[in-house]
Amino acid sequence: MKGFLPLCRGLGALSHRRSRREAGLLACRCGVRGTQTISKPQPSFGLLFDIDGVLVRGRMPIPAAKKAFEKLVDPQGQFVVPVVFVTNAGNCLRQTKADQLSHILGVPITQDQVIMSHSPLRMLKKFHDKCVLVSGQGPVLEIAKNVGYKNVVSIDMLRESFPLLDMVDHNRRPKLPSNPVGNPPKVEAVVLFGEPIRWETNLQLIIDVLLTNGNLSGAHLTQNTLQLPLLACNMDLMWMAEANSPRFGHGTFLVCLENIYKKITGKDLKYEALMGKPSELTYHFAEHLIRNQAVQRQWKHPITSLYAIGDNLMTDIYGANLYNRYLEERVTRKNPKAVAKMAAATGSTAAVSQEEEVDNLWESELALPAATSCKSVLVCTGVYNPKAAVPCDASHCIKETVFHGHRDFRFDPALVEPSHIVQDVAGAVDLIFEQEKFVPQ
Repeated sequence: MKGFLPLCRGLGALSHRRSRREAGLLACRCGVRGTQTISKPQPSFGLLFDIDGVLVRGRMPIPAAKKAFEKLVDPQGQFVVPVVFVTNAGNCLRQTKADQLSHILGVPITQDQVIMSHSPLRMLKKFHDKCVLVSGQGPVLEIAKNVGYKNVVSIDMLRESFPLLDMVDHNRRPKLPSNPVGNPPKVEAVVLFGEPIRWETNLQLIIDVLLTNGNLSGAHLTQNTLQLPLLACNMDLMWMAEANSPRFGHGTFLVCLENIYKKITGKDLKYEALMGKPSELTYHFAEHLIRNQAVQRQWKHPITSLYAIGDNLMTDIYGANLYNRYLEERVTRKNPKAVAKMAAATGSTAAVSQEEEVDNLWESELALPAATSCKSVLVCTGVYNPKAAVPCDASHCIKETVFHGHRDFRFDPALVEPSHIVQDVAGAVDLIFEQEKFVPQ
């Protein structure tokens, strides 16, 4: 017994020390050690997700999407990194798209995390008070008013006012001679949201508006030197739905409009602004929303890196790389020696002046970019076909068969070269977390 009592005391002390250690471990797991709180890791990067071909095909979710978002949302339903969905779709409101994504992905998504192709129109306030003609499908009048336009006319409203203008479909032609109905206001600008349902009707009436300088009561003025301001959203030549091959997008409609206009007038159709990917305007607006999320979550680290995940070389990858180039040039321009070197190399400061002009456009509405890089991540679940390589030398190919981007965007092989290629969006998230050494708790 004498030997047993010290043993019991020893076991009791050991048990007491173990209990204290276990309590300490429990406190650590709960995020508390004494009076200190162990905070969750704070990201210094944000994610820009394309939707069609990356998260969904038509109305069907891609299986890897839910797997990816399980890693991006904590048990409380909050995103562990800033996330924005950047789509070239333009046929609905942001809230509608947010609700669709919430249902598909099973995570709460707000409209402030969604960028439609038309979202950057909010920044171009000088057109908000003008009478604008809008083309597209879905609730175009509501969309137009939602982005800031106060005086809006639709293609259908023009058809009703001028029934003799839409003559391609014989079944829709007026049966009796008809005069203009009502007195619609003079159109001062044209906004193209996306591909319409009846292409022939929209092509005809948009050309009519452009060639009459907004006054459909008059005849075409093909020699007119002035052209009404034209703003276009979504330049996708094709997009991926449930079919085995890509379908025509709004970019295809723009090709038709541009060629008809040039065939009639002999002049190139000019755009006041082009929005949607790959426009830098869209990526700057996306960064603005990413930065807002970080501020709302009170994350201390600035968001310096962006990752754009997409399936289309000519929009998602081209746009991300173009924005990355813009960010790099901004850093260069902050260094006077680098600016002088650039001017000497080009023989002028034209490139710098053009970028400063873009800055001035954005400065009116948004803070200047804080990010220093935008990396592109290509997935193989949509438009991209790994078997169809892009030639490294554009001079050895027919441009139209290679570059599916818009006419006003120069083909540069470097801009369609992704930073990374992965199988699907789940692989993209894994890769980015590994690159950033980010381990969410």
